[in-house]
Amino acid sequence: MTDHYQTYTLANGLRVVHMPSDSPVAYCGYAVNVGTRDEEPHQFGMAHFVEHLLFKGTEKRRSVHILNRMEAVGGELNAYTSKEETFVYSIFLEEHIERAVELLSDLVFHSTFPQNEIEKERDVILDEIGSYKDNPSELIYDEFENLLFEGHELGHNILGDTESLESFTTADALAFVAKHYVPSNMVFFSMGRTDFKKIIRLIEKYASSVPSCEIIKHRKTPLPVTNCKAVTENHDTHQAHVLMGSRGYSLHDKNRLALYMVNNILGGPGMNSRLNLALRERHGYVYSVESTLTSYTDTGVFAIYFGSDPKNRDKCIRLIDKELALLRNKKMTSLQLNAAKKQLMGQLGVSVDNRENLALAVGKSFLHFNKFESLEEVNKRIEALTAKQLLEISNEVFDPKHLYTLMFE
Repeated sequence: MTDHYQTYTLANGLRVVHMPSDSPVAYCGYAVNVGTRDEEPHQFGMAHFVEHLLFKGTEKRRSVHILNRMEAVGGELNAYTSKEETFVYSIFLEEHIERAVELLSDLVFHSTFPQNEIEKERDVILDEIGSYKDNPSELIYDEFENLLFEGHELGHNILGDTESLESFTTADALAFVAKHYVPSNMVFFSMGRTDFKKIIRLIEKYASSVPSCEIIKHRKTPLPVTNCKAVTENHDTHQAHVLMGSRGYSLHDKNRLALYMVNNILGGPGMNSRLNLALRERHGYVYSVESTLTSYTDTGVFAIYFGSDPKNRDKCIRLIDKELALLRNKKMTSLQLNAAKKQLMGQLGVSVDNRENLALAVGKSFLHFNKFESLEEVNKRIEALTAKQLLEISNEVFDPKHLYTLMFE
C-alpha cells in the first residue's frame, strides 16, 4: 500500500494494482509482458494477431457477444500491442465493474482462436499492413527501428508480414498464449472509486483458478551501435520524409529522465521546441518536426522526424545538426534549465489529467517496475537534474558517430 495506489498478489502470481479515483468512470484491464520482440522468427506478427483474436471467441462467448458486452452498457473495450507489452482493457461506469472484470478475464484466459476467425482476421491485418505502407510518415519509424536494430527482434514490424500471417493456425495462437499469457507475466490494473476489497474479491473470483506457471524471459539485448549509417529509400513520395536518431536509454537507466528533458527541449510537443522554432517558425521549411524518445526494458530509441519539400531536405538536416551541436557543446544557463523544468512538469501535470493514459501508465509501470511514481515524486527527480548532466547525456546520445539517418524520397 502507498499513498496513491493499492496492490495485491494472487496465489497464482497475478499482481493487482488499483488507483482510487472519485470519478464515476472506471478503467481496468490486463497488462501482459509480451510483445513483438518475444516472437520466434516464424511468428512475426503473432503478438498483434493474438491481440486481435482475443475478441473473436472464448469457451463460452462468440465474437458478437464479446463486442456487445460492454457496449450494451455504454462502455468501451480496447487493446493494443507494442514491442514489449500487450494491453487489454475496458472503460465503463463504475457500477459495471464486475461485468468488465469477468469479460476481460474470459478474453485473456479462455479465448479459443477459432480457425474460421483466423482466416477472416488475417485479411483484416493484411489490409492494415497495406494501409500502413501508404503512410510514409508512420512507416518510416518502423523502418528506422529495423535499421537501428538490424537482425534483432526489436527491429521487425509489429504487424508482421504476409508470409508469417498466412501460416498461423489455431494451434499456433494457443501455444503462444499458453507460453506468455500466464498470471506471473501479467498485471491487472484498475482505476476508479470501487473499494479495493471489492476489486480483490472480483479478481479472485475470475482469475484465481488460472494455474500458476513460471515463465523465463529470453530477451536478447541488442549489440551496441558502432558506426553511423545513412540510407535512402525510394518510396515515390511527394515530400521527403527523414528520420534521424540513435540508441537511447532503457526504462531502467538512471539517465532516462534527463534524456526525456533534453528531448522535450529539442523537439517535444511544445511549439517553442528548438527544432520547431528553427525549421518551421524561422524558415518555414516544414509543417511538422518532432523528436521522440522510446524506452524499452534494455535499450531505447531517440529519433527526430520531419517531412519537407525535397529541395529543403538538406537545409533541414543542417539546421538539426546545428541544434544537436549546441546541446552537445553549450551548457544551459540556470534560467534556461529552470524554464525547461517548469515546462516539463507542467506537461506531465496536464498528461496525468488524461485518465485513460494514466490508467495504462499505472499498468505498464507496475508490469516493469512493480511500482508507480506519483507526479510529486517525478517532479522531485526533475528538480534534481543539472545542466552538467544534460550536457553529458547530449554528448553521449547525439554523438555524430552514432546517428543513423533514413530518408524516403
